[in-house]
Amino acid sequence: MDLRMPRLRGPLRRPRRLLAAGAAVVVLAGAGTWTAVASDDAPAVHRTDRVMAVDGVRIDTSFFTSGPSGARRPAVLLAHGFGGNKDDVRQQAQDLAGDGYAVLTWSARGFGRSTGKIGLNDPNGEVADVSRLIDWLAKQPQVQLDKPGDPRVGVAGASYGGAISLLAAGYDHRVDAIAPAITYWNLADALFPNGVFKKLWAGIFVNSGGGCDAFQPELCRMYQRVAESGRPDAQARELLTARSPSAVADRIKVPTLLLQGQTDSLFPLGQADAAAKAVRANGAPVDVDWIAGGHDGGDMETSRVQTRVRTWFDRYLKDEKATDTGPAFRVSRAGGVDSTTGSALLRGASDDTYPGLESGQRFVPLRGTRQDFDNPAGATPPAVSALPGLGGLAQLSSLGVGVSLDFPGQYAQFESAPMSGHVRITGSPTVTVHVKSTSDDAVLFGKVYDVSPGGGTPVLPSQLVAPVRVEGAKAGRDVTITLPAVDHEVEQGHRLRLVLASTDLGYASPATPATYTVSLKGDLKVPTAPGVTTAAAPLPSWVWWLPLAGAVIALALLLSGRRRTAAVPPDPALAEVPLQITDLSKRYARSTDRYAVRDLSFRVAKGQVLGLLGPNGAGKTTTLRMLMGLIKPDDGEIRVFGHAIRPGAPVLSRVGAFVEGAGFLPHLSGRENLELYWQATGRPPEDAHLEEALEIAGLGDALARAVRTYSQGMRQRLAIAQAMLGLPDLLILDEPTNGLDPPQIREMREVLIRYAAAGRTVIVSSHLLAEVEQSCTHLVVMDRGRLVQAGRVADIIGSGDTLLVGLATDIPDPLVDKVAALPGVESAVRTDGGLLVRLAPDERPHLTEAEEAGNGPATPRRGAGLHTSAAPPRGATSHDHTAADEQPHGAALLLRPPAEVDPAPAARTVSAAHLLVELVRLEVPVASLGPHRRLEDAFLTLIGGSA
Repeated sequence: MDLRMPRLRGPLRRPRRLLAAGAAVVVLAGAGTWTAVASDDAPAVHRTDRVMAVDGVRIDTSFFTSGPSGARRPAVLLAHGFGGNKDDVRQQAQDLAGDGYAVLTWSARGFGRSTGKIGLNDPNGEVADVSRLIDWLAKQPQVQLDKPGDPRVGVAGASYGGAISLLAAGYDHRVDAIAPAITYWNLADALFPNGVFKKLWAGIFVNSGGGCDAFQPELCRMYQRVAESGRPDAQARELLTARSPSAVADRIKVPTLLLQGQTDSLFPLGQADAAAKAVRANGAPVDVDWIAGGHDGGDMETSRVQTRVRTWFDRYLKDEKATDTGPAFRVSRAGGVDSTTGSALLRGASDDTYPGLESGQRFVPLRGTRQDFDNPAGATPPAVSALPGLGGLAQLSSLGVGVSLDFPGQYAQFESAPMSGHVRITGSPTVTVHVKSTSDDAVLFGKVYDVSPGGGTPVLPSQLVAPVRVEGAKAGRDVTITLPAVDHEVEQGHRLRLVLASTDLGYASPATPATYTVSLKGDLKVPTAPGVTTAAAPLPSWVWWLPLAGAVIALALLLSGRRRTAAVPPDPALAEVPLQITDLSKRYARSTDRYAVRDLSFRVAKGQVLGLLGPNGAGKTTTLRMLMGLIKPDDGEIRVFGHAIRPGAPVLSRVGAFVEGAGFLPHLSGRENLELYWQATGRPPEDAHLEEALEIAGLGDALARAVRTYSQGMRQRLAIAQAMLGLPDLLILDEPTNGLDPPQIREMREVLIRYAAAGRTVIVSSHLLAEVEQSCTHLVVMDRGRLVQAGRVADIIGSGDTLLVGLATDIPDPLVDKVAALPGVESAVRTDGGLLVRLAPDERPHLTEAEEAGNGPATPRRGAGLHTSAAPPRGATSHDHTAADEQPHGAALLLRPPAEVDPAPAARTVSAAHLLVELVRLEVPVASLGPHRRLEDAFLTLIGGSA
């Protein structure tokens, strides 16, 4: 399922008009048919691409089927997210087709190869298109029919695609089941919550759609009007509400699986709550699942989500009544930090009924007197909570890292006493306050922080805030604020801090300066959902199979009279893990206490290019030789796809290696050398995948020439091609760029990246740190035989004195000069994809006394340095650290040895937010912001004087 940003769109018409228009589908072109042969016994999946004409608009589609051509099966319409196209959901479509569904994907109007204006799911545009696609499905011989013209069909999609699934169910009675994810129920409420304009997300919508001109004219005019005034009007609300599922709430009467993201400032959990209540009121089955990720980043749980969608359709489209569709309510919870990855562990909690957002309310008294604070002129500088386009900050809050920013004098705060026990907040807290303003119109941003007793940076759960517009505030008003729905555990001894701020970066606030006065009118009401219980952590698989395996091995040894002849059984839990090394040790020859490798542990995941680094004598080559089964370890084990490595192990057929140089016959051509090598392996010629390996290596016509005419770079690439024969799932390369000139090194980099892009894994041992930094996704750093650090390249490089500002579009030189002139910035220069901002050497972040005592959200002093790296808890080590990280857009908590812990991480994070505020003020189109430091700097820091 595509979990990308949704799309947005016209006046309502009667459903019968939409259905009548459905006959106007004309197939313009059949672009071709492809067959993807699945592995093992799974059926082949056939894909046919067509462009359909719909009332002057061309809709690009793909149709996926499997099995006998005459067999009929239920259909699934699979929609993509905003800014994407049909290719984003191709893999899920193929999987569903392999499971016995006829799947139709399409690019919505204005996206991919489809034409037309973006209508934000206009009932007369995108929604009508879905009905026409259902008409087409009803004519296909592969699709099961409930009656003529009425196919058995479900609709699924995420974000923009999730909304179209809800709307399709409301407008077309032929839809039988839906599974919308991370989407909206009312788009006006999502973009104008409580009358406040969500300006950053709205701007991202417009820009990712291709600019205002790509939208229907009425939408473009609406956006320009609201963006200019900073305040949504009644006409804008009416326009967006008409394109929302809430407009047809009473007509959605099909089984509905709602999957909503916890880290989502665009479409928060309250949107799914409103949808669940409405659909359940119509008598339809509804399950609600709060996933860990969302539009603000985090773990999208793609595999689990897609499995649950499939079982939902199995139950309600295939009518398999015995299928377990899961609990009525499920929420993913962080269960600590994985010591091997540094990422949050997830555990499911569930209930047999959906608790809503107000279940099990607990009253938490707050302390604090009446407080005055300012709304600054121009609402600048704004407070910072969620940062659209910079995913991952919300995930940091789940790991206990505070990354929010409130400016002194621009907020009021009220605080509870330390909690007497653990409290799990599940839902939306509420509080009533009295608000008075020197202006008639006031906008407040409510948020509840989790404050630890040690005075650390307060944590804002999921980085969510609740905006509220208070009209008639000059006379004073009591206002009940419904705070964002979260699932967050407050530990014993922690306090809850209610903050009411006058500004927020993501929203439009009144530009006129004013003074707000706020006082409490009651306790904070906290929902606890007592019926939701967390599942016990499952026992490791070895608890069950190890005793049995031990008994079998013991019996085999007894019967054979020999020791150590039984093969170590594979670990099914590691069947999809390319490599796991556990406590690996190898002593030097004739030595009992000197180790070439000692207690080495790490894991590598699919699709990674892993760099194995270390000074001479670090143990890299010894590790690789043990990995290939050339030498035996003294202790520990190596598992490749769950199988233990030993000399001659069958799983080594899935490993390709180039470690100590390849020997070629100089008088033979490159192709002849490769064919001769493969013959020597004794494997069938068709298993060589010779053409694919050669295409990846990119040798071209040189393959027909004698190897003696090859340059060093060509020999290296031929050696890589030899290692790639059979397209091994794990490719190991030792110094593949030795003797290459810069252009050849660049070519080799592209070879490695292309190979891993297909879902395979590459391990590279190299001394060229600059090249490793560009070609590798993850690193393992060794020194004196031990693991020093492991993780993503970006995390290991960490923070330094230079920040990389990624730009969505280029900016003129005068604007670059303005960035360079910001306080605390020494220089700003262009680089590929953005700006390198170097900090002044003496500009380092410092905490005020109040911040050190934990008495307020951290704020930088004037001119403070601007860093974004978050340090781990003190005392965390990198032992058994995993190089895997499945969240390319998220931010992971990097585990470092105690000596490498950053002494002031919180202040640096705050300063990064401050820089972002200044960049937004200058209207710099920021796409990303992060530390920039050369790998060489990080490497030398890690190994100290060993280099």
